[in-house]
Amino acid sequence: MKTANFNKNHDGLLPAIIQDAKTQKVLMLGYMNAEALEKTKDSGHVTFYSRSKQRLWTKGEESGNYLDLVDIAIDCDLDSFLVKVNPQGPTCHTGSDTCWEEENIASLGFIDELQKTIKDRELNPKEKSYVSSLFDKGINIIAQKVGEEAVETVIEAMNNNELLFKEEAADLFFHYLILLRAKGKSLEDIIQVLEERKR
Repeated sequence: MKTANFNKNHDGLLPAIIQDAKTQKVLMLGYMNAEALEKTKDSGHVTFYSRSKQRLWTKGEESGNYLDLVDIAIDCDLDSFLVKVNPQGPTCHTGSDTCWEEENIASLGFIDELQKTIKDRELNPKEKSYVSSLFDKGINIIAQKVGEEAVETVIEAMNNNELLFKEEAADLFFHYLILLRAKGKSLEDIIQVLEERKR
């Protein structure tokens, strides 16, 4: 890591953005001086300089909700840190996962939106909705459709039309999400299985 410029601020403190290494969610903002940075590296627990207590303060020293250090990066101006951690419990002193009262769960972006739409079409069927019609036909038809899309994806994988391959792969993934919902599961459940296998 490049050397931080603690002399940029008259108090020798630099902001430290704390991010969950797994979910990528921003958990809190604290401040570090050179001593806090060294203690963080040496102990493996994130340590700040508390402006209110006027001393070093290791997150979790009283609550047990430590922030286990994964990585520290310094920004291009050498005056702020991005600290990736594995949190041991809620981060905020209020008991919230983050200091912005957000749940500390991974976001899949557009995929989250797609899963919500699929769930809505199941729970609130629409007359002309393709997804609603699949749920109406039941699990056997949904599973069969995933099989059909898988075969079509394999066929296109062996051809040279990249556009058709991407379209068939998208169809397969879409129907797979519908199948997961029909089984009462989500993509997050499958990701968890994969993460457990990694260990």
